[in-house]
Amino acid sequence: MKRCPLTRRLVGALTVACLLVPAAAAANPGQHGTDEGHLLGTGDWGKIELVGQLEVTQTPDLVADVAAYGNYAYLANWGEADCSGPEKGGVNTPDAGAWVIDISDPANPKKVNFIAMPQDTRPGEGMQVTHIETSKFTGDILVMNAEACGKNYKGGFMLYDVSNPLKPVKLKEGFGERTGSDAHQTHSAFVWQSGANAYLVTQDEEDLSDVDIFDITNPRRPRMVSELDLNDYDVAQPALNLADSNLHDMTVKCMEDGAYAGKCIMIASYWDGGYVLLDVTDPANPEFLGDTDFAPIDPELFEQTGIALTPEGNAHQAEFTADNRFFIGTDEDFSPYRARLTTDDGGVYDAGEFGWTVPINELYGTLNGPTIYGGYGCPADRGSIPDASTLTPAPEEEAILVLQRGPVGDPSQGGDACFFSEKVETAQLLGYDAVIIANHHSGALGGEGPDTYFCGGQGHTFDIQISAICTGHRALHELFDDPDAADNFTYPESVPAIGTVGDTISVTTQFDGWGYVHLFDAETLMDLDTFAIPEAMDPAYASGFGDLSVHEVATDPTDPSLAYLAYYSGGLRTVQIQCANPADNSTCELVEVGGYLDPEGNDFWGVEVVKNPADDPNVEGDEVLILASDRDYGLFIFRDP
Repeated sequence: MKRCPLTRRLVGALTVACLLVPAAAAANPGQHGTDEGHLLGTGDWGKIELVGQLEVTQTPDLVADVAAYGNYAYLANWGEADCSGPEKGGVNTPDAGAWVIDISDPANPKKVNFIAMPQDTRPGEGMQVTHIETSKFTGDILVMNAEACGKNYKGGFMLYDVSNPLKPVKLKEGFGERTGSDAHQTHSAFVWQSGANAYLVTQDEEDLSDVDIFDITNPRRPRMVSELDLNDYDVAQPALNLADSNLHDMTVKCMEDGAYAGKCIMIASYWDGGYVLLDVTDPANPEFLGDTDFAPIDPELFEQTGIALTPEGNAHQAEFTADNRFFIGTDEDFSPYRARLTTDDGGVYDAGEFGWTVPINELYGTLNGPTIYGGYGCPADRGSIPDASTLTPAPEEEAILVLQRGPVGDPSQGGDACFFSEKVETAQLLGYDAVIIANHHSGALGGEGPDTYFCGGQGHTFDIQISAICTGHRALHELFDDPDAADNFTYPESVPAIGTVGDTISVTTQFDGWGYVHLFDAETLMDLDTFAIPEAMDPAYASGFGDLSVHEVATDPTDPSLAYLAYYSGGLRTVQIQCANPADNSTCELVEVGGYLDPEGNDFWGVEVVKNPADDPNVEGDEVLILASDRDYGLFIFRDP
């Protein structure tokens, strides 16, 4: 867990390695607009050098993942402002899709095409380009996940032949497991080839069996070959309140050496379930190999701050190193605070605070006041929920709306689940000072994790003026004095009527840092080390500087010691695996050796390492390019100098 060795070992230009400019909550004009503060930097340092960049948008939060193959990079467009309709420009203004960028001259990337997704459908971080050769197809294939931004969406996954990126060919759109006529929405997808066949795995957002594997040997006619619910292997840790266990992302690597030589191994990033390894050499019959465990005390928070709290979980994405000796995982956490909720009749419950709402300690210090039940709080429900005037808080108290996450699996509800942000907006529009969003049955693992909570990301943009916390499902029933609160984890359940006034509560918060990085032994799954940028564990940077969580990692295919981190507002960071004893994995740690943070700030989502199409065989260090997608800007291209 060493920090910033360059500032101790080098002088001159490299001493900027940790000298970040603290741009406080004052909005920063420039490439990120004026909507929020950012952490500002001084450019590149250490083992990162900026080569080129390309602006594709000035719309905040529009760019998602990045992928590349050969001379072209692909940036995911996460959905234009009219993505949910009504459509304003017809076929000439697609809702979402992928920008195609020529990177044959990395210093001067050029936008050359756009691949549109179907109406009301958008990609996210499930984008990849790879070359496959089967009896049914030979060429470069682009896969994108498919999530809804409007009612006419197509779920599943999208496959395109991009052998000629200037003239892409649709192979399959909207394919996946179905309930009724609609393919399930997916958040991520990954393609690999094993022998003569090609396969694809998706994260299924609408099924507990959320690992879906397809044979795409003929990409025009995919077929599902297996599906798994990894909770069948008891990967969650409910004793640590880590039971929101579900698939978020996955990568597959077919290995020629290392502990898994001759096998294809999937890393399934399973949120509170940790990082799960599956042998998918036979994709129709995956074999569970093991999973990582989160430590009882958060190691990174304790090392940097001395605060001893349980970990957040949130296993988000991971990759093996080039030598298959290690894998590196990223825990995404947007909330630098956790909360404790106390009721007027003595109940005490752990909770989280949404990282994109106004912090409780900024608005109120301590949140106090009466509660009222509002159901699921989706936009269609707003007319049935009483406004805040129904409550009569005392002076120095706040009016608090209580909602449920979802709906998911509730037979009494006909509508789809809505974003957490839509629930928060419901409370704000109705005049409440704060909102509590309780977990649903699935998030509580049917009662195995009754107090597990999940503070999800912001799904849409609005002017956020209130605070919001998330808590466990049992707390929802306790707040309204349900005598069966401990057993209410199946449907139908006894929920209070909308408009029922509940307990008066008090909520205090404590800083617990942003998401960070793990180094694992690939064979033993031992957690060897963790890494976070210093600002992510400093309460002074808890708000006003953008999101300081890590998002994704990309390992270097030419150097097994190097990896690159997309760190949202923390910029791009290079870490190196350094071992006191090269023969002993337990002595290895992650050390920051370079990075990039723009003088106007960044908001990096995706990172990808690819062969440099302009590689000069006479120049050492330019064999690969590091590509990073900035959510508010476009593409940045780097190399290791």
